Amino acid sequence: MNGADGRRPIVVGVDPDRSQRLALAWAADEADRRGLPLRLVHAQGVPTRGYRSGEVRPSWEEWNRALHGLGEQTLEEAAGFVESRRPAVEVSTLLAEGEPAWVLREEARTAALVVVGSWHLSRRREMFSSASVALPLTAHAPCPVAVVPEPEHVTQQPAYFVVGVDGSPHSAAAVDMAFEEAALRGALLRAVYVWHPPLLGVLDEDAAVRECRRVLAETVAGRTATHPEVELHHEVVRGHPVQVLTQSSEHALGLVVGTRGHGGFTDMLLGSVSQGVLHHARCPVITVPA
Repeated sequence: MNGADGRRPIVVGVDPDRSQRLALAWAADEADRRGLPLRLVHAQGVPTRGYRSGEVRPSWEEWNRALHGLGEQTLEEAAGFVESRRPAVEVSTLLAEGEPAWVLREEARTAALVVVGSWHLSRRREMFSSASVALPLTAHAPCPVAVVPEPEHVTQQPAYFVVGVDGSPHSAAAVDMAFEEAALRGALLRAVYVWHPPLLGVLDEDAAVRECRRVLAETVAGRTATHPEVELHHEVVRGHPVQVLTQSSEHALGLVVGTRGHGGFTDMLLGSVSQGVLHHARCPVITVPA
């Protein structure tokens, strides 16, 4: 649902655990920077052990009532947190029934950005836990998704964003988003092209690197005119994309990548690099569909 003036909101998934406020704080700050409304969403899926107490008998009706009450309380507290942190942000709430990933994916249809937290789940837990949200949401959402495992590294000077570039339409969209994010924060931008040599090697490595530099320059061309205030650094780095991007963004405000780039199967909804950085990055990660 858009705001009263038609603006697409930033949507954030709200967790009942009060200690998990990083994503909520990041989303509130982003909404304030962009002048957008913020929509707080809490989804009631299958009751988990954390919701069950000795006071609630194991019947679905009572579990459902308990969940509904907890959901309303969670949203009320989250709205109060946002109001105290960013009082100028317009806030709305939604208590929905369904798996969180599905609910947030539906909300993404009319959102400018969806924000969720992350606990650095293992690949097995991320794939098989019904509570997992980041990967299925990122794979299917029609808008950018920010996954916030840790706060922005605001103490690093100069502050910077990192964007992964490979020449694909997905990475071009990621570059646009990265320029916006850097401009909003007054940060510089590091555009990184990772050259991963084939197993059998290449006949002319220097030529391959020159081609990477050409693609990188073409991808970022024109964006500096739109955002002249953003200082841009070009980098071509040899190595594995996940490892290089993770290391490059270790002290960054955030990392921006496309949901799928060159070299992946065309029917994959989320590329291996996007999955990899979601698991390993220690800063907010924004994935951007083409």
